[in-house]
Amino acid sequence: MSPEKSNKLLIIKYLCSITLSFISLSVFGQIFSNAQNPLSVKWNYIHSGGFKIIYPQELEKEAQRMANTLPFIYPKIGIGLRQQNTSIPLLLQNRGTIANGFVQLGPRKSEFYTTPPQYFDSQDWLNNLAIHELRHIAQFDKLTGGRKHPFPELVYFAYFGAGLPTWFFEGDAVVNETALTESGRGRQPNWIMPFRASLLEEKKFSYSKAYFGSNKDVTPGYYQTGYLMVADMKEKYGQFISDSLLGDIRRRPLRLYPFSQSLKKITGKNTKKYFLSTQEKLAQKWKDQSEKIQVENYERLNQKTSLATNYFLPVRLNKNQILALKESKQNARFFTIINEDKTEQKLFGIGYQENPWFSYKNGTIVWDEIRYDPRYKQQSYSVICSYNLKTIKFKKLSSRSRLFSPALSEDGKKIIAVKVELSNQFNLVEIDASSGKILKIYSNPENEILQTPGFDRSGNKIAYISVSEKGKSLWLMNGERKTLLISNSRQQLSRPVFIQDKIVFNAHFNGIDNIHSIDTLSKKISALTHSKYGAFNPAETEDDKIIFNDYKINGYEIAEKTFTEKPVGENTFVDFSSAAEKQENVGNVFENIPDSTYQSKRFRQGLNLFSFHSIIPVIDNEYVFGLELQSNNLLNTMDFYTGTKYHRDLKRFEYTAEVSYKALYPIFSVLYRNRPKRTFYRAKNAIQQGDWRENYFKLNASVPLSFNARNQNYSFTLNAATSFTQRYMPENMPINFIRELKFPLEYNFTFNHSVRTTERDIAPKWAQVFRATYNHQPFDKNLGGEIMALESFFYFPGFAKNHSFLASFNYQKASGVNQYATEIATVYGYNNILAKSKLQNSMLFNYRFPFAFPDWELSSLAYVRNFRAGLFCHYENIGVGTNFGEPKTYGVELNSSLNILRYQPVVDVGARLVFVNKIYNQNPILEFSFNYSF
Repeated sequence: MSPEKSNKLLIIKYLCSITLSFISLSVFGQIFSNAQNPLSVKWNYIHSGGFKIIYPQELEKEAQRMANTLPFIYPKIGIGLRQQNTSIPLLLQNRGTIANGFVQLGPRKSEFYTTPPQYFDSQDWLNNLAIHELRHIAQFDKLTGGRKHPFPELVYFAYFGAGLPTWFFEGDAVVNETALTESGRGRQPNWIMPFRASLLEEKKFSYSKAYFGSNKDVTPGYYQTGYLMVADMKEKYGQFISDSLLGDIRRRPLRLYPFSQSLKKITGKNTKKYFLSTQEKLAQKWKDQSEKIQVENYERLNQKTSLATNYFLPVRLNKNQILALKESKQNARFFTIINEDKTEQKLFGIGYQENPWFSYKNGTIVWDEIRYDPRYKQQSYSVICSYNLKTIKFKKLSSRSRLFSPALSEDGKKIIAVKVELSNQFNLVEIDASSGKILKIYSNPENEILQTPGFDRSGNKIAYISVSEKGKSLWLMNGERKTLLISNSRQQLSRPVFIQDKIVFNAHFNGIDNIHSIDTLSKKISALTHSKYGAFNPAETEDDKIIFNDYKINGYEIAEKTFTEKPVGENTFVDFSSAAEKQENVGNVFENIPDSTYQSKRFRQGLNLFSFHSIIPVIDNEYVFGLELQSNNLLNTMDFYTGTKYHRDLKRFEYTAEVSYKALYPIFSVLYRNRPKRTFYRAKNAIQQGDWRENYFKLNASVPLSFNARNQNYSFTLNAATSFTQRYMPENMPINFIRELKFPLEYNFTFNHSVRTTERDIAPKWAQVFRATYNHQPFDKNLGGEIMALESFFYFPGFAKNHSFLASFNYQKASGVNQYATEIATVYGYNNILAKSKLQNSMLFNYRFPFAFPDWELSSLAYVRNFRAGLFCHYENIGVGTNFGEPKTYGVELNSSLNILRYQPVVDVGARLVFVNKIYNQNPILEFSFNYSF
């Protein structure tokens, strides 16, 4: 992409980007995807109501179901916003193994990722997505007024993000999904468990900390914060409070903090005050709840920490050692062994998992993790890995598979797992733990969603969870005979395991997640734990005890207790959505869905390459500005833009167009510009001004590849480009003015390796980046010259956690017309120092470290997340002339991550003091930086 393209209107890009953070479902928190599917995927589409459902052919049955569902439920979902009709394309994505869903503008569409996670709500997955995402569609329609304007989408998207906080959009959708069904995240105690634990421990949050999170503490999350605030609004101000807020913002959009001002107008409180009052109400409600329940306290078996830390799925290796999956704000997920004295031995890190999961038996660990296709990132896999503690050997038991929640038999020879086909067919499969070969497939004719199976001691019986629109069920399978133990419950049943002669599982019968047992003959349910905040993930020990996760204020800890059964107790759950449910008064919105058959047609990618959606202003700098028409097609396979800009200093127009085709393995792009140019040159001992216009064509091809293996990430990018420039209409140019620049060639190769990072890391603990660049002009004898550049960046751990040391060594050789070009990393302050020689090499040393995580709320101006500092020492042209030992520049830097004006993007601001080698007679240089990310 061209430099001018990348510098388009900052305000539009910034505001559009804000909205990206609220369009996703909470399972993975993914910002909407620009990735592609393999070209081999064949697509169909169905028109139903206002929905155009586009889907891979394997999903015909699910597409027909959604074609019946979406138009039927949308009026009920939109009634609280007075929205009854809509029109939007909806894509069903089946190639990935990460559960998600989103709505976006630019282009307007929604996407459902059809493979469900192994732990989610007690209802059908696609229904779960539908009720949440359709509420976002109604929000978009309400705020934009439903009016049709030519190409407004990115402007609307920007307006959407600028006008409303993320927590409101997501909170409103979660209230809606809870009020209109018998499920919903608002009915899950573990979903709001971190907030409840903090308030009952008398640790209250500032509004900004609850909204934006923290680098040190467990915080509620903006989904949970938004749900509780919007539920309170509906209880106090009625069914149409969201409609009133969005309507007032639409009528009066040009204000600072429009949502807060509209909220104050209607409720008398701005966002901060409303949050604080809601927090007080929650604390009292949960305090009243805690007084009704009997609580047991459990001894902590892991180290005490003041930092948010989780020890997932503990199991005993022996009487003195515990194996767990650990993660924290400082460390990405890894296996650790905890000794009797609570000291720890780190084993190894693993790759991304949607839900923490592993199984241990007979010296072997198995787990699943996500692996991506090297090129087409819409396609991912869930593979099974194993590690033998005795032989210290890893195995990848499956490749390009869709296998989830593997659990070992007692002897460690078999694995039971869930397999999900591209058609969304679910089956349990039995796998050889040595070879990875599938030994047996268990039929699932009803095709209920299957979750977290486990073997008994004999390896003959299997317990598992199934999910349908009717709820969750617990099953016992013995050969081909299945016994239903718990039927269609709205309990969050999860991870059944065999302990003694019972099946032990998690549920929230008393309003708090605890561990329970069920007798397989009498089906009597008993409670095994009475945790104050939540108990999860039981495992059997050798002395009639269970070891499990006990949730505390800083995360999931490890506890142990004797296997004793007690009555379940009264349900004390505090349902904050009850008022909204009564207001909606529709029961379960998924009852009585029609069962029509819709005509499906082939969706041909070649005929759907363009989807024009926006005309936006663009500003390159204070002199160049204009308008741009954009197109991005629904499958993310082709991007196109065209526009015109006015050069205020030259008083002339520029015309630009670019197309990028991303469906093939290489990505091809073609750029055209017709632009005015000006230069100054010396002639007759005077400085002359010359002008011309030029046609500029550029062709670029790139192959971006990346893959991951456990906690290691690798990427390769190969790029090649050429261009042609034709200059015409010269004014006051010299006789030797060159009118054509003929096909210079550019090549670039980049390799990157890094280990998985966590949110406190400034850089990976270990990483290597190598980049090679070569530019030359073989077809133009008048413009000889070339440049070859080699760059390397090596990241190492620092002296403490999350510290980073970078060593960068770079070399370039340039000649001819490229002799003054710069293709390598330069010393800090480079552009402000008069060069004494051509740049040939650089050697850069940087040490960076975080030193404070204050979580300061500075009124509504900023939320300060952290402070970071750094030292640097940079060398240039080592070995050239007499320059051997002294650095060219050195100094210090200070940075901070902020949320400014209560917007979601994280803004990084910094200052750098650069001292220059005395031979340059240069005063110290003060530089400032400003960047943002999500």
